[in-house]
Amino acid sequence: MSVNIKLLMILFIAITQLNCKQKEGSDNQNGSVEVVTPTDFKEKSKDQLIIDIRTPQEFRQGYIEGAVNINYFDRDFLEKISQYDKSKPIFVYCRSGNRTSSASRKIAALGFEKVYDLQGGILNWMRNNNQIVKK
Repeated sequence: MSVNIKLLMILFIAITQLNCKQKEGSDNQNGSVEVVTPTDFKEKSKDQLIIDIRTPQEFRQGYIEGAVNINYFDRDFLEKISQYDKSKPIFVYCRSGNRTSSASRKIAALGFEKVYDLQGGILNWMRNNNQIVKK
């Protein structure tokens, strides 16, 4: 009986570890998604494509310098995103990181080779004393 309990515990730990790794970064069929800290996002996104997927109203409240606003809730969201070069990295963020989790997977599935997802969104960006641009 104790062998069965040990096997169940090992299986539980393995599944838990696999689930955590998938949240941190995952490879999609066509590209990979990497969740990055604000510091890494800031360093890696210099002179790169940054997409703010919040609504236009949220965008006007403040955004990361150089970001392009493409509303995740627009019907043509994926169509607008697909117009960019899929061989170049794309940096994506929203308010708190919830929308980018789903959006990043969809973007990678479009064929983008590397998608960077800002951990915690723009709220975490500001908590880490990074500047935003206000319209």
